[in-house]
Amino acid sequence: MAKLTIGLTGGISSGKTTITKLFTQHDIDIVDADIIAREIVVPNTYAYNEIVNKFGNVILEKDGYLNRAKLRQLIFQDPQLKKWLEILTHPIIIDTIKQRIQQAASPYCILVAPLLLETNNQYLVNRLLVIDCDRELQIERTMQRDNCSLQQAENIISQQLKNSQRLAHADDIIVNNSDLANLEKQVNKLHLAYLQLVPK
Repeated sequence: MAKLTIGLTGGISSGKTTITKLFTQHDIDIVDADIIAREIVVPNTYAYNEIVNKFGNVILEKDGYLNRAKLRQLIFQDPQLKKWLEILTHPIIIDTIKQRIQQAASPYCILVAPLLLETNNQYLVNRLLVIDCDRELQIERTMQRDNCSLQQAENIISQQLKNSQRLAHADDIIVNNSDLANLEKQVNKLHLAYLQLVPK
């Protein structure tokens, strides 16, 4: 890919959304894997029709959209169904990500993908930016944001890659243990560095 693409990843509640917003203030185009994953299964898309054929109407909300919680519950109980869903959706997600990267108009673009390393898709990006924060903070933020118990928050975090595993792959790191002003400083510094790396 000709365009400089930065992969932004990090664990739950590490601050990916906040940091992405700070990059958009520099007019940087964002390609968000989670948003694309939702877009490709809206009613009447190919993937949506395949999923409804497979699971039936039990996985639909009243408005016809997928009940994602119900679908998640079903696939986590059955590894074969999970595999089937991944084989269906992943190629469509990857193709859409590639298209969006090509369409990006800013000097470089950012691919926000929480599972970039877990899905072995780091080949899509030129550099990897990992958002790091202390585990205690992650747990606290997850409990606040998702209104869940300490046990639930710890379970979610323990199922993800360890921060040290992500950091081992990082080209750049933002540490999010402080306040917004500190984050802004780190983003501004990286933004200038990335502009220097853009192919002339």
